[in-house]
Amino acid sequence: MSAQPEEAPAPPAPAAAARLLARLRADRRADTWVPAFERDWAKALEDSRHSYSLTPLHDVVRGWQLRVAAAPAVDAYMDSGRDETGFVDLDDVLGARR
Repeated sequence: MSAQPEEAPAPPAPAAAARLLARLRADRRADTWVPAFERDWAKALEDSRHSYSLTPLHDVVRGWQLRVAAAPAVDAYMDSGRDETGFVDLDDVLGARR
């Protein structure tokens, strides 16, 4: 019997955060993405210190890897000139979030 559930994702490589940060710094969105990543990383590092777990750090790396991977699709959508004026804001439907 395994102590870890089978559906648990494998942890990122030890240098994944450094490679990801280098990739973010080279991106055209670096002015906004690098400070956001560093803020997320600092919070996860603090959480890891208190919990003695690397999971918060792994979650930040995985989340940012997904953002970077999705960026070309988002760019293509934005460049397609799709008109979104007919859509309703989610806050109008659900009400103000707390």
